[in-house]
Amino acid sequence: MAIDIPEDPIVLERSAVAEQRKALPEPYTEEAWEPWREGAAAFQAAVTAHAAAAGVSRYELEMAVKLAVLHPEPEGD
Repeated sequence: MAIDIPEDPIVLERSAVAEQRKALPEPYTEEAWEPWREGAAAFQAAVTAHAAAAGVSRYELEMAVKLAVLHPEPEGD
């Protein structure tokens, strides 16, 4: 069964990934990683809420979103 992926979790995961990429090359500080933690928490909350509302597996929805964000399909002609 294919999962219908809403746009909100995709946007939130893209934001969290962008914040993580900003923090990774820097020395670790709580402040540097706070935007990533907040973004990741918002993403997790959105996935949980959508999965419950749509009656789909939370895990499968999260993995589908992460696949779409981290390994997007190439754009067609």
